[in-house]
Amino acid sequence: MSADDDKLVRALQLQSAGQLDEAMVLFNELLAATPGHAPALYSLGVIALNVGRGDEALALSERGIRSAPAFAPMRFVHGAALQALGRKTEALESYDAALAIQPDFVEVLLNSGVLLRDMLRHKESLERFNQVLRINPDHRSALANTAILLTEFKHSDKAIPMFERLLTLDPDYDYGLGLLAYEQLHICDWSRLADLTPRILDGVRVGKRVCKTLALMAISDSASDHLLAAKTFAAHFYPKAKRSLWNGERYRHDRIRVAYVSPDLREHPVGHLIAGVLERHDKNRFETIAISLGVDDQSRLRARMLKAFDRFIDVRQYGAPQVAELMREMEVDIAIDLAGYTSDSRADIFAHRPAPVQVNYLGYPGTMGTDYMDYILADRYLIPPEHRQYYTEKVVYLPDSYLPTDAGVKISERTPTRAECGLPEDGVVFCSFSHDYKISPRMFDVWMGLLREVPGSVLWLVARGELGQKNLRREAEQRQVDPSRLVFAGRVPLVEDHLARYRQADLFLDTFPYNAHTTSADALMAGLPVITCMGDAFPARVAAGVLHAHGLPELVTHSLEDYAKLALDLARSPERLTALKAKVIANKQTGRLFDTDGFCRNLEAVYIAMWRAAQLGGAADALAGAA
Repeated sequence: MSADDDKLVRALQLQSAGQLDEAMVLFNELLAATPGHAPALYSLGVIALNVGRGDEALALSERGIRSAPAFAPMRFVHGAALQALGRKTEALESYDAALAIQPDFVEVLLNSGVLLRDMLRHKESLERFNQVLRINPDHRSALANTAILLTEFKHSDKAIPMFERLLTLDPDYDYGLGLLAYEQLHICDWSRLADLTPRILDGVRVGKRVCKTLALMAISDSASDHLLAAKTFAAHFYPKAKRSLWNGERYRHDRIRVAYVSPDLREHPVGHLIAGVLERHDKNRFETIAISLGVDDQSRLRARMLKAFDRFIDVRQYGAPQVAELMREMEVDIAIDLAGYTSDSRADIFAHRPAPVQVNYLGYPGTMGTDYMDYILADRYLIPPEHRQYYTEKVVYLPDSYLPTDAGVKISERTPTRAECGLPEDGVVFCSFSHDYKISPRMFDVWMGLLREVPGSVLWLVARGELGQKNLRREAEQRQVDPSRLVFAGRVPLVEDHLARYRQADLFLDTFPYNAHTTSADALMAGLPVITCMGDAFPARVAAGVLHAHGLPELVTHSLEDYAKLALDLARSPERLTALKAKVIANKQTGRLFDTDGFCRNLEAVYIAMWRAAQLGGAADALAGAA
C-alpha cells in the first residue's frame, strides 16, 4: 500500500470518528499532491455539506466530477449540495446522472424522492421510494415516505399497514405514532385511538418527536400540548437559519409591501377565504405580492388570485434560501405565512428572516413554536389573554372574527331537492360537512344520541372514500342506530352549488376538538345555524369566534352535554329552529362576519401598526394585544 493510500485510510478513519479537522488536513494534503484526487474531493464535499457549507460542497463536487465523471457518489454530493442551496432542477439532474451510473444507489433514490415531493411531483417521488423498498423492503425512511405519499393519494388502505410495519421495525420512529393515528382518523377507524392517544400525549409532553402538530390538533384539546408539539417540530425541521437576511434595514417605499406566502392560492379553503380580501386591498397604500408555493390548478379562483395581486410569483421550483433571498431583494415589509405547517407549506423560508415583520395567519390553526415569527393574528374568542402564554408569536387581535369571508360569493339560486341530495323528504337533517378526520368518537357518540332521540332524523356527512363511510356506518350500528340514517354527500364542481345544498339541512353540528373553520362560515353564509362546543386550544375555538361575529353567541356551548341538549332542544322545536334560521339570514346583512370590506380595512390597520412598530426599531410589544 502506498503512502497516499495509507493517508487516505487514516483520513477516512478520522472522518468516521468525527475528528473532522484532522481528517480535512489529510484530505487537503492528498489534494495538494493530486489535485484531482476523487476520494479526497468526495470526502471533503461530504464534510462541507454536513456542516452547512453548501457552496463549498458544490465547488468540491464540481471538481470531483471533472476528475471522475463516472463516480456516482460524487454526483450524489453534487446533487445534495444543489438541493441544500435550493437549486431544485439542477439537483434533480445530478441525482438522475448518479442513477444512470448506479441505478440501485439508495441514498440518491431517497434524496431525489424527497426533492420530487418538494417539487410537487408526487407520482415520480413515490416511484423513487418504491425503488428503495424493492431493494430493501424494511428501509424505514422509504416506508415512512411511501406511506405519507399514499395518504396524499388517499390510499389509506395501503398507507396504514406501512405505518404499522414501520412502527414494528422502530416503535420510536419520528412522528410514527402520530402518522398512524392521523391516517386512521382520516378513515374514521378509531379501533386503536384509545391506545395511541395516551402514548402520543405522553411523548409530546416530554419533547419526543411522536406526533406532528396537525395530527395532534385532531387528538388533543390542550393549548399547552399544541405549544410543546410545535416547538419540537420547529426545532427539528425549521430551526432558525444561521444568517438573517434582514438585519434592521429600514425601507422607504411609497406603499407598504405585503407578501402572502402560500401553496393555496387556488381552489382551496384558504383561497376561498382570502380571495375577497386580496381583491379589496387599498392599492394606494399597499403593494401586494403573491409568493405562490403550490400548483396552478387553472381554476376560476386561481384566475382571481392572478388579478388580485400587484405581483404574482410562482416559486415552486425554488428552494427556501432562494425564495427568502428573492423576498429580501424585493424589500418586503410584511411577510404573511398563510400555511404554517399544513400541506406543501415552506416555513423554512421564514427561518431565513427575509422581512422585518413575519406573521402567522389563517391557514394553520396554532402557534408555529419558533422565535422568527413575530405575530399571530386572532380574535379575542380564539386566543383569550390568558392563553397568550401558549404562543411563541405575539398575539394581535382583529376586532371581530379572525376568519375572513368572501361576500362576493353568490350561492346558486336553485336549491337541489332532498331527493337529489339523497335525503328523506321528511325529518330533521343534522349536517356536518367537516373533514372526516375531525370526527372524534366522543362527538360521534353525541350525534348518534341525537339520532336515537329524534325519530326520522338523519346525519348528513361527507367522507372522502368508501372505507371511511363503511367505518362510520359500522360505528353507528354499534351505537344502536340504523346505518342508513347516515347520508353521505358527494362532491360537486362549483362552490356555489355546494353552498346551495346547505339549505336542505336543519342544523349544522360542529366537530370537536377540531372545529369546522371555513365550513362553519359556509354554513352560516347559506343560512344554516351552527352549534359548536368551545374548547381550550385554537382549533376548538374557531367556530365560537365565527358565531360571535355573526351575532349568534347562544349557539356556543362549553361542554358536550350542553351541546347535545341545545341540539336536541332545537330539533324538537320547529318554530324555534325556523326563527333561528331567519336570524342567521338576517345577520348576514347586519353582522360583521360577511363584511369583507370592513374586514379588509381592519386587517390593513393591523398591517400599518406592524409596519410602524418595525420602523420604530422593534416596538412589537406595544402592538401585541391591539385590536
